[in-house]
Amino acid sequence: MNRKNFIRASGLGLGAYLLGDLPAFGRTIAPEAALERLEVGKKKELADIALQEARAKGASYADVRIGRYLNQAIFTREKQVRNMANTESYGIGIRVLVDGCWGFAATDRMSKESIAQTTGLAVAIAKGNARFMTEPVQLAPQKGVGDVSWNTPIERNAFEVPIADKIDLLMEANAAAMSNGASFVTSTLMMVNEQKYFANTDGSYIDQDIHRIWPTFTVTGVNKASGKFESRDALSAPRGMGYEYLTAGRPYQVGGSPVALYKDHYDLVADAVAAAKQVKEKFNAKSIQPGKYDLVLDPTHLGLTIHESTGHPTELDRVLGYEANYAGTSFLTLDKWKSGKFNYGSKLVNVVADRSQKGSLGAVGYDDEGVPAQQWDIIKDGILVNYQTIRDQAHIIGLAASQGCCYADSWNSIQFQRMPNVSLQPNPQQRSVEDLIKDVEKGIYIMGRGSYSIDQQRYNFQFGGQLFYEISQGKIVGMLKDVAYQSNTQEFWNSMVDIADKEDYRLFGTFSDGKGQPSQASAVSHGSSTARFNGVNVINTARSIG
Repeated sequence: MNRKNFIRASGLGLGAYLLGDLPAFGRTIAPEAALERLEVGKKKELADIALQEARAKGASYADVRIGRYLNQAIFTREKQVRNMANTESYGIGIRVLVDGCWGFAATDRMSKESIAQTTGLAVAIAKGNARFMTEPVQLAPQKGVGDVSWNTPIERNAFEVPIADKIDLLMEANAAAMSNGASFVTSTLMMVNEQKYFANTDGSYIDQDIHRIWPTFTVTGVNKASGKFESRDALSAPRGMGYEYLTAGRPYQVGGSPVALYKDHYDLVADAVAAAKQVKEKFNAKSIQPGKYDLVLDPTHLGLTIHESTGHPTELDRVLGYEANYAGTSFLTLDKWKSGKFNYGSKLVNVVADRSQKGSLGAVGYDDEGVPAQQWDIIKDGILVNYQTIRDQAHIIGLAASQGCCYADSWNSIQFQRMPNVSLQPNPQQRSVEDLIKDVEKGIYIMGRGSYSIDQQRYNFQFGGQLFYEISQGKIVGMLKDVAYQSNTQEFWNSMVDIADKEDYRLFGTFSDGKGQPSQASAVSHGSSTARFNGVNVINTARSIG
């Protein structure tokens, strides 16, 4: 389908939107249907049916989540629109605590009778589970908050922006990359709106409107003489923002590299131009000599390392072994936390969990148990001081209340412990990226996420990237390729010797962090400033696989 006909079909709301590039998520809807709203009073009425039925059937506690989940994604390649998806999923999930055990059931039939029947099913499941219970659920107290609401503080709802405007932006980025030497380019714009209503027997009635957006692309260049190709993905971070994210912000030079990044906004076209130029530069980049190097890691890269080696191992359910069958456990066992002196990293390593951080993917007003968003230390001055918990875990580490880490990716998924935003704190002293680089004699500056691997305890790992620059005698001297570094979590974070200040602080993020069985996906951000790590082992990936 050409662009003109595609826009015409989209505008009429008649197209059959193809889902080949996006997992089906609910039913296909016309774009304008996403702007319809559900009346809060009606949601409260439906929630009360479930709560009353749960009490009548003997539940000591119950909560209800009425969710409307909207997704829009546009996929392009060069001058063509490949696919588009507009989907909606709407239903109710009911969780009850009966005889000390959880029971959960869900339905997309939103009649009073169906909700009452589904509540009865949840109670029956709880009673069935109780037959095999070894220890009753201990639910941390949480005072009800009454009728409240929270909205992602957006300036412009991305779902209100005409599809033609979004396509024009992607096409402009594609054209800019092609005119600067790219052989191929694909670009994508994904938008999410979670309209979630939570109610429980503690007296909370919480209405939330949550928005996320992710612009991304892949630029590929082909060397016709050799037949080889190189590529570079976008350096964007998905954000908890509206369409205002896609407006040019204040550009600044990072680490002396030729890439201008944006702190609170993202210029898709400028990044596509830079990517096309860097892809050509990659053909002549020097292949890395294996050995020990000082690494200067940009937030566009370091965020993934934080996610895998800090975020996941401090999830309390993983520490307790609940994820062992699917995605492993954690080396940060309870005995290390109880000692109060486990050396996770250098004294510069301060990691904070935060569900309230503006613009982040994990920002909410309340979690999926009605617990207010909050902030707390996980690593303080290099020492492990805390984990991530929900209401039925808090007592395990002596907390009087949950830290608000409960989330479900849909109304028909049961909520469980998920990672909040987990971020490395910037240097409190004035410190620029140039300051980090100027004392490096032999090092590598790394940007963007690449391939990675980490073991089942989140300890031994290997990370690649998108862009690599050689540092020699305090200066960036040229591009490198075939780079990956290897370490273990404790050794790596103890090698951190410097970090830039808050002026360089930026967010990395992922739209789809998988966990659990059945698997669920959540969105989470990781902030940091550029940091320096000394004496890290670097391998040549071309030689490793050759």
